[in-house]
Amino acid sequence: MFDNLGRPGRVLLLGGTSEIGLAILAALSAPRDTEVLLAGRDEQRLVAAGKELPLRCRALVFDALEPDTHQAVIAEAFAGGPLDLVIAATGVLTPQDAVDRDPVLAARMIETNFTSHVTTLLAAAAGLRSQGYGTIVVLSSVAAVRPRKANYVYGSAKAGLDAFARGLTDALAGTGVRVVLVRPGFVTGRMTAGLSAAPMSSTPAQVGAAVATALDGGAAVVWVPRALAGLAIAIKCVPRPVWRRMRR
Repeated sequence: MFDNLGRPGRVLLLGGTSEIGLAILAALSAPRDTEVLLAGRDEQRLVAAGKELPLRCRALVFDALEPDTHQAVIAEAFAGGPLDLVIAATGVLTPQDAVDRDPVLAARMIETNFTSHVTTLLAAAAGLRSQGYGTIVVLSSVAAVRPRKANYVYGSAKAGLDAFARGLTDALAGTGVRVVLVRPGFVTGRMTAGLSAAPMSSTPAQVGAAVATALDGGAAVVWVPRALAGLAIAIKCVPRPVWRRMRR
């Protein structure tokens, strides 16, 4: 993944305090002098997260809810040199009952989980295409396969992101830029704290390890765990009346 020209690698993590994003960085076989840009709103948390990684990390101010600033953020990331890897891990999970009561929360979740990825990754893709190489990792979800009534706003945002990532993959074909689409199931961590674990759950570390393996290989889509790939096919075949009765 990193070049062989003797220069340090450079990585941009959008959603710089994301547990999964940080787990991916921890799992990479990256040289210790690799520069990592942790992009997010809370600079103190970003700095603290960077200290836990065996890499050269610095904070980059980024607010997913301010799309007018996103192109400048990506430009700043490229200003320090070419990027080898861009990880799109920005995301929030607002409970469905909360967005039912306040649709503004729904809008913010969609802006964070979908729209911000479109604006940042279009800019990042242009930079990577210009340099002729690089990899984009997009964190989707099994929720994108078929949104459920228990979290259909979240699922619809992930479905949009998933479709965007697939389209971006096709748009970048032949440019030297690779897109890796990651579809985890239920991941235990801060985002899902207080929720009971679903079948085939995984941890951020397990997702990170699976992504690192995919980056070393040639996979374009990563299911975590792998068995979810088969389950996703079955999910699409469940009759709607039965699907409606599913609590999760």
